[in-house]
Amino acid sequence: MSVVVRFRFFLLSILLVGVVVALLQPTAAHAQGQRRVVQFSGIVATGDSLLGVPGAAVFVPKAGRGTATNAYGYFSLPVLAGDSIVIRSLGYRNQYVIVPEDYQRQSYSVIVSLREDATVLPEVRIFPYATEKQFKEAFLALKLPTERGSAAAENLNEQVMRRMFNNLPVTSMGNYRQTMQNQQYDQSRRMGMGPSPRTSNPLLNPFSWLQLINQVKKGEFKKKEGEDY
Repeated sequence: MSVVVRFRFFLLSILLVGVVVALLQPTAAHAQGQRRVVQFSGIVATGDSLLGVPGAAVFVPKAGRGTATNAYGYFSLPVLAGDSIVIRSLGYRNQYVIVPEDYQRQSYSVIVSLREDATVLPEVRIFPYATEKQFKEAFLALKLPTERGSAAAENLNEQVMRRMFNNLPVTSMGNYRQTMQNQQYDQSRRMGMGPSPRTSNPLLNPFSWLQLINQVKKGEFKKKEGEDY
């Protein structure tokens, strides 16, 4: 074997060794302490109802990163294997989820059930005065205006109301009401149900003449004894 061939074989061997070392370097670094990235996702629900909790905070305290659930309680967050995740929402107890350090998969899904944490606040009574005694004293010393001197009594004065009735123009509602009444009057008169010159004049009413004739036949207009007309 010539020297040139041996030199080429030596260079090829060095290149192969470099490639193998480069491929094994991430594995060795991971084995020395780098943690795997895991896609942490799931649903935050209320108790056993499985109703999503919108706006719940999902975050990793040590890393300072997190996210919030959507309107259906779903979330998705990249974390590292071994991280401790806190899930919290107003009115519920905090929940903690720890991803195992030796977790080998790329995704980690959970269903977190939050428990209600009702906090009853003490009663707070607010007064405009320092003590209740001062409030009672101020209330008893309050002087209300008399009816004669109040604005309501002045607005209901008979003279003021009569002057307003005589001087103020008709409102739009009054014009509308009057127009509707006139239209109804005309419609009733055309249909023969409303007053008209013929129905108002008894001399032009045939029914009035018939009634007069019947009264004459019955002698209702004869002068009776003892009666003075």
